[in-house]
Amino acid sequence: MSRMLDCAPGAPGIDGRWTSSAKNGVGTALSQASPVWFTLSHGILNEIYYPRVDSACTRDFGFIVTGPDGYFSEEKRDCVSTTTPFDGGIPAFTIVNAARDETYRIEKKVVTDPARASVLQQVTFIPLKGAVSDYRVTALLAPHLVNAGKLNSAWIGEFEGRQVLFASGRSHYLALVSDTPWQAVSAGYVGFSDGWQQLQKGGRLSEQYSRADDGNVALAGEIGFTAAHRTATLALGFGQTEHEAAASATRSLKDGFARAHDHYISNWRGWQDSLRPLDRDTHDGINAYRVSTTVLASHRAADRHGAVVASLSIPWGFSKGDDDLGGYHLVWPRDLVETAGGFLAAGDADEALAILTYLRDVQEPSGRWPQNLWLDGKPYWPGVQMDECAFPILLADMLHRNGHLDLHALKRFMPMIRNAAGYILANGPATGEDRWEEDPGYSPFTLAVEIAALLAAADLLDLAGDAKAGRHLRETADCWNEQIEKWTFSGDTDLCSSLGISGYYVRIASPGATDTAMPTGNTTIRNQPLDRATLPANTVISPDALALVRFGLRAPDDPHILDTIKAIDHSLRVELPQGPLWYRYNDDGYGEHEDGSPFDGVGIGRPWPLLAGERAHYELAAGHRAVAESLLTTLERSAGTGGLIPEQSWDGPDLPEHELFHGRPSGSAMPLVWAHSEHIKLLRSLADGAVFDMPPQGVERYIKGKTTSNIRIWRFNNRLSVIPRGKTLRLELPAGATVRWTLDDWTTVNDTQTVETGFDGQLADLPSQDAAGGSTVVFTFLWRDTGQWENQNFTVRINE
Repeated sequence: MSRMLDCAPGAPGIDGRWTSSAKNGVGTALSQASPVWFTLSHGILNEIYYPRVDSACTRDFGFIVTGPDGYFSEEKRDCVSTTTPFDGGIPAFTIVNAARDETYRIEKKVVTDPARASVLQQVTFIPLKGAVSDYRVTALLAPHLVNAGKLNSAWIGEFEGRQVLFASGRSHYLALVSDTPWQAVSAGYVGFSDGWQQLQKGGRLSEQYSRADDGNVALAGEIGFTAAHRTATLALGFGQTEHEAAASATRSLKDGFARAHDHYISNWRGWQDSLRPLDRDTHDGINAYRVSTTVLASHRAADRHGAVVASLSIPWGFSKGDDDLGGYHLVWPRDLVETAGGFLAAGDADEALAILTYLRDVQEPSGRWPQNLWLDGKPYWPGVQMDECAFPILLADMLHRNGHLDLHALKRFMPMIRNAAGYILANGPATGEDRWEEDPGYSPFTLAVEIAALLAAADLLDLAGDAKAGRHLRETADCWNEQIEKWTFSGDTDLCSSLGISGYYVRIASPGATDTAMPTGNTTIRNQPLDRATLPANTVISPDALALVRFGLRAPDDPHILDTIKAIDHSLRVELPQGPLWYRYNDDGYGEHEDGSPFDGVGIGRPWPLLAGERAHYELAAGHRAVAESLLTTLERSAGTGGLIPEQSWDGPDLPEHELFHGRPSGSAMPLVWAHSEHIKLLRSLADGAVFDMPPQGVERYIKGKTTSNIRIWRFNNRLSVIPRGKTLRLELPAGATVRWTLDDWTTVNDTQTVETGFDGQLADLPSQDAAGGSTVVFTFLWRDTGQWENQNFTVRINE
């Protein structure tokens, strides 16, 4: 007979681990009263987030079936699972888990309660062999409060006459209740005294422990199914106190599953009915557009309007523990702007505007944004990515151009726009990290976003009445745009000869002053062993160069672009069952090992479905609509079951033991919100017959207008040593100064006063454009505020 004991043995349990990132469902109630989000994988609940979308509170929550003769079956491992969203892609899910040995079937419906912070499961147990009374069905819940498995506590208690399974950690609480009385309950330490251990050994919770404190803990409760009552509803409530969590769960039970389910569906239908009709059925009957829109909406924060996390998953989570605090449930400014574009393309301009407002609120005083951040704006990783500093400007411009940000409303965002543009002016064009968060230098993608953002900011500042600042931004953009090929166009001689091309845009060129930067030297390849950690810069190719077309700086038929396309397809394209996909760059190491074992700091990069969407946009810009439509199909067929698009697809042979199958999702993040945003934008672009989010300024200025630059820019953090003949030398300084300069070794001394730029700092243009090749400009500064000389001469040579 089972007996209730006090504290469970085995503290603190084994080290905590997260679970599979291969989600096939994510959901939330679209209700301020219900700040809870759930994920599904392998037929069970995985991470559940509360009270913020960046705060995971569980690892997983599933069932074990035990029976006669030592029968033991875990639904997440021993069943064939089918997960189906409600009609129209609404993320209310029906799950059918059929035992592979044909012994039983479990049917579940899962929603969150729109009225409160709880997740509801309506569970039906159907024996296929024998009777209900032959089996025990036990719920297993692994708390991870909050974003960690350690230092959690679990206990058995009561609330309003019901037996409740409680857990707490870091001042957050959860409570699990059932409308069918528990037959046995227990708290324990994972790996030692948890319910799984007992069920595997003896088929029942023979030792019912009342507490397990300060460790990696688990809860177990046997459900009292009978022949007459094969269906039970379980409610998992959350709160800031034990009472609040229990009250949330209990009241959800009292209101009933049907009421919560209907309210949940109504919320989603109301939002989806407001969207632009871009519906398209994929080959398996899933409404891919509606799935993508629900993915975006399911990753929104409830308490920080406008915040959207990158993914409710942790890549290769089953191999990661508490040291991976953030996973992908963080805000990346780049992903966030891409997501805003998805909302806007779908017709939800209010959400796109909320995202812009959130970005304004979390902008750092310097004008930049963190590499990634928690919902409250606290930075997580410290990198500086210049594209992330530029993307919010493009969002403001896109909202304005689409009629959702009039001049009056625009005033609220002008300080943000001005500060961001000022940061780009002072710190660009080289980036601390490229968009893949790895290498510093001159990236075609980053350059495209920066230059497009400067032109967009110039237009917005003109509207605000600051023509001086707008002119300065355009002149800087022109200067940088003119040098893109010098910085990034090169190529491996043998490869170019074999392809019959003049070169290609490299993935990234090493950092340095703008006069000396070029695609020479080595590029560091992250996520590779030391013996493979560098490659010559001119041999590393990436689809990133297509951003030069996407952001309007180069025509789709520009010879440099066409040559790069050939190099990309030769080096990075892979044919998979769903169609062609592309790698991020050659020799990428961010992916599983060859044997399918998870990425552990090194690995082999796998193809990204997202890049098929980006290539489709290029093809549409080039007038190849049929190719773009075909790539749309490829993108959609890269999705996992349920229509969720992964970060990466597995390109190796089938490895069933690792759940890796050729052309199907790999073990990286799924869903990737960025990929779903790209999907929505591609649908909109095809509907419009033009790339939806292409800024028009570069097209008009560079492709049609052929605008060039007559300046080269010197800064203290960009100390030019040489400029081309015929160019004006522009000095950009942190403060006002008298510039003393000479072109003839001080035989003639000239003084030029700096002038304001419309941003922090001042500039002076030295008339070097008429100087003879081979001559030098020598200059120094007398600072106005201090009356101090710089006490150093600077020299810039003019090329022959």
